[in-house]
Amino acid sequence: MPSPLLRTKSPDRLLREAEAPERKLKRALGALDLTALGVGATIGAGIFALTGTAAAGQQVATAGALDTPLLGLVLGQAIAGRPAAGPAIMLSFVLVAVTCAFAALAYSELASMIPVAGSAYTYAYATLGEIFAWIIGWDLILEYAVGNIAVASSWSGYFVKLLWSLLHLKLPLWAVTDAKTAGELVARGAQDPSVLAPYSSAALPRLFGHAIALNVPAFLVVALLTWILVRGIRESAAFNTGAVILKTAIVIFFVAFGAFYVNPANWHPFAPNGAAGVMSGAAIVFFAFIGFDAVSTAAEEAKNPQRDMPIGILASLAICAVLYVAVSGVLTGMTSYTRFVDDSAAIATAVEVTHKPWVEAVVSAGALAGMTSVLLVFQLGQPRIFMSMARDGLLPGFFARIHPKHRTPHVTTILTGALVGIPALFTDIGWAADLTNIGTFFAFVLVCGGVIVLRRTAPDRPRPFRSPFVPVFPLLGIALCLGLMLSLPLLTWIRFFVWMGLGLLVYGLYGRHHSTMRECESGVLPECS
Repeated sequence: MPSPLLRTKSPDRLLREAEAPERKLKRALGALDLTALGVGATIGAGIFALTGTAAAGQQVATAGALDTPLLGLVLGQAIAGRPAAGPAIMLSFVLVAVTCAFAALAYSELASMIPVAGSAYTYAYATLGEIFAWIIGWDLILEYAVGNIAVASSWSGYFVKLLWSLLHLKLPLWAVTDAKTAGELVARGAQDPSVLAPYSSAALPRLFGHAIALNVPAFLVVALLTWILVRGIRESAAFNTGAVILKTAIVIFFVAFGAFYVNPANWHPFAPNGAAGVMSGAAIVFFAFIGFDAVSTAAEEAKNPQRDMPIGILASLAICAVLYVAVSGVLTGMTSYTRFVDDSAAIATAVEVTHKPWVEAVVSAGALAGMTSVLLVFQLGQPRIFMSMARDGLLPGFFARIHPKHRTPHVTTILTGALVGIPALFTDIGWAADLTNIGTFFAFVLVCGGVIVLRRTAPDRPRPFRSPFVPVFPLLGIALCLGLMLSLPLLTWIRFFVWMGLGLLVYGLYGRHHSTMRECESGVLPECS
């Protein structure tokens, strides 16, 4: 008899439970809606904030031993920091797109077979076992909730810039950012007063001798989106589609307009640090691709999931990959990649060469729309993962409650809003992108492995979409994900293991004792087969 930790939940049971009247969600999304959700979750803070960082790399002087990529330690390389990708950041995006394509094929097969909310968590439960399902469910909190805290903070920064560039409206520094960032801005403003131009006051109130600052816009945007998501999936999808159309149009505008300002001399040297720079850049810009997998969390709300889920996942990935390569090419062609060191708004920096303030305003508006839709889709995905885990008894049962009118998981939606919005008031997590990346890489590894396992354990099960060349493609996806994980800093690995250790502790104290599968095996629950 297999270990209780490795007990799996059959796809038939997963589907039967999802269709129970008290659990059933409203099916209102078509292929276009799902594609828009994928694009909405993908084009956001990654492309607007991290492309320049990856191109410029991290200065060795500012990097410590814990900032050394793990691969460098394995190979005995003592150089700390991140080698710059330079204009070869375009190749970094291609590498990540290929990696994500292998994972997307695996997601598409499983999503069409098991159209149930929960994404990689659900697929792991059906293929690898309960302990792997718990691990991936806990891991996905890094992708959705922790990642969204950073996105909300970035949203606030672009919001302030947009108010300043369009309306010359200034807000006090203490009300629009966290204390750490505010202190850094004040210090920089002493050397360059223009840094503080968008703020009406740089003075920070103090409490018990400590400077106080709150990122109010970040909290408010999360609260607004939480309210929209509680209201209903159709309203949420309509809001997201509008934001996707706007930001996609502005990204295309940047590529078309910026192409006239490209100086080919800026593309030399193309790859200043060779393959090491390309790999390091890929590990960073992977954050820009996170989101297409969020489509799978809406499987129970798709009208025809067997057909539309693969379309939504693969189409959104393809659209974003093409746009990303074009953006990175224009970006590094407009100005030298060395200007983007420690720059979280590289696209805004690049358009400065046009000397047209209205272009900067348009780009800021696009960034704002991009991050708004990312916040929306990730705030949609995390509650459904919590809901799925609660259905299985691994979290308290009230997490699985569905609103009687709107048919949305309102309890976990509000909880997720609080988990993201409140820390966003106070927290500056520059490390969130790396931590989010390593969590998502790990999820992709398990999903690719799940396809291989299910092909062996249920070879005759109907597959509306079949990933080609199994097991070769899934194994390539696993290898590429592991390779990019090794390009992340040692400190990120330490944080990841601490987080996962905490998750195993929660499972040991609560989840394993309340698992519905355990209660089925003991005869407490009937009809569990």
